[in-house]
Amino acid sequence: MTSELSPIDKAKFIAAKQATEYVKSGMKVGLGTGSTAAWLVQCLGEMVRDEGLLIKGVPTSSRTARLARDVGIEVITLDEAKWLDVTIDGTDEYDAELNLIKGGGGAHLQEKIVATASDRMIVIADASKKVDTLGAFPLPIEVIPFGMRTTRALIEETLISMDVLGRDVTQRMNGDAPFVSDEGNFILDLHLKRIGNPRQLSLILNQIPGVVENGLFLDICDVVIVGHADGRVEVTDITNDTNEQVRFDVRDDDNIFQDFAD
Repeated sequence: MTSELSPIDKAKFIAAKQATEYVKSGMKVGLGTGSTAAWLVQCLGEMVRDEGLLIKGVPTSSRTARLARDVGIEVITLDEAKWLDVTIDGTDEYDAELNLIKGGGGAHLQEKIVATASDRMIVIADASKKVDTLGAFPLPIEVIPFGMRTTRALIEETLISMDVLGRDVTQRMNGDAPFVSDEGNFILDLHLKRIGNPRQLSLILNQIPGVVENGLFLDICDVVIVGHADGRVEVTDITNDTNEQVRFDVRDDDNIFQDFAD
């Protein structure tokens, strides 16, 4: 990376910096997966190193666990933590009610388990992630490999009666091979374009044999922090029904990621 942050990187960076305000010494913190969450992990690592922040992190993927250890964050399992003070993660989409689509990185199963085991879930994002209606981003579905073609056929049949605009289903690939999650499962991406009733869809999908979990995060997120390239940060707290703005002065030397690539 160059020493100068791109506009999208500035937005992610300041959203991550603002999210660190929710983390205090002694906390057990869920650490999300993806490019935006990685900035948060780096920011927390800097606080551990330079400010003596004492936290225990529960990663939502093997790659987040590696990054957390690399930057000096103590990593524990969710079973060891039992319950978390806060989880901070990115998102692929969010709507006005702070419902989300997650799973672009294939980690939504662990992400949902960790988020629901937390007092609060904080989402960090750039402005492009806000949508009027969920569904523009493909909805990930984690399925077990056994009988995957049958599971896929059942999903496709189910979508016929759902309030969605598109019904294409594709298997996520990693080059020429199927993408495999940390749990050894496959990912099917549902190209729905618009989801008219996310609650109904989530419930019905999870009743299909072979489906492990879907990427709809409903009534889980408490706060969304949106960064903008001009230094503005919007903080929407649905629990307290507040919307605030703060401003960061982002300098080129603020780039703590010169040796880090998404």
